[in-house]
Amino acid sequence: MTAVRHETGPDAGAVWHYGDPIREQRRLAAGEATVDMSHRPTFSISGPDRLSWLNNIASQKLDDLAPGQWTTAYILDPQGRISHVFGGIDDGETLWASTEPGRLDALLAWLRRMQFAARVEIVDRSDTHAMVIAGGPRIVPREELDEVLGEQRAGTWAADALRIEAGQPRTFVDTDDKTIPNELANPDGLVLGAGVHLQKGCYPGQETVARVYTLGRPPRRLTRLHLDGTAEALPAVGADVVLDGRVVGRVGSSARHHELGPIALALIKRNVSADAQVLVDGIDASQELIVDPEVGLHVRPRLR
Repeated sequence: MTAVRHETGPDAGAVWHYGDPIREQRRLAAGEATVDMSHRPTFSISGPDRLSWLNNIASQKLDDLAPGQWTTAYILDPQGRISHVFGGIDDGETLWASTEPGRLDALLAWLRRMQFAARVEIVDRSDTHAMVIAGGPRIVPREELDEVLGEQRAGTWAADALRIEAGQPRTFVDTDDKTIPNELANPDGLVLGAGVHLQKGCYPGQETVARVYTLGRPPRRLTRLHLDGTAEALPAVGADVVLDGRVVGRVGSSARHHELGPIALALIKRNVSADAQVLVDGIDASQELIVDPEVGLHVRPRLR
């Protein structure tokens, strides 16, 4: 396999594709391929208090996390904006986790500041362990990486295309420093997307999440864009979404999908009509709603 790698951006050095990205997408969609995500930093949290401690500071319910179950969690600031993200799997003694490239040092520094008397040990594992997608995300010893990846591999192009199709945002690519979780997903029972549990103990930023969930109408909404297929390039991450000459949002990740053609994710102001054609980095695009602009419980007493 001839590996074509990213030269710049957060995935610099990672395999973009192995020469046939469309075929790789089809194999990955069918569960017949793996993805090397070893460019992402990894870490571990061990100790008897690890899950109860994380449950108190993160957006996800972690105190009853079952071994072998991958989970995602945000660390929010007091205004409910996403500051950090991690995903991981607990083996009954240790939580093995990964975060976005370039974000590990800040995340571990924040976690250690919040450690206080909790009986936990936080260790950077980037040199010894790697993240892969192999029937789901996993953290494996680097010495086992080739064996786990096997023969049928797909690059990040395939993974991104399927992720965008599924409406799954990538933190710090599809988000900015103002993003709150409510802008990224519709509530579904007790959860809000992959990273937030709506009925758990207090954590930083919970008040904002709960208020927007109850009253509805987040400031922006995650939207899938279908881009004009005649354009040669894809929009740059962070490019403006423009309607009638005014900026109404920002675009995040984009990819050429094996069936849908060029697609992207964007955060767009809630009050923009979903039927409106927009312009992204000079490319015409139509919208497909992911987050309902009116989402929320809308519990308001009737005035008498």
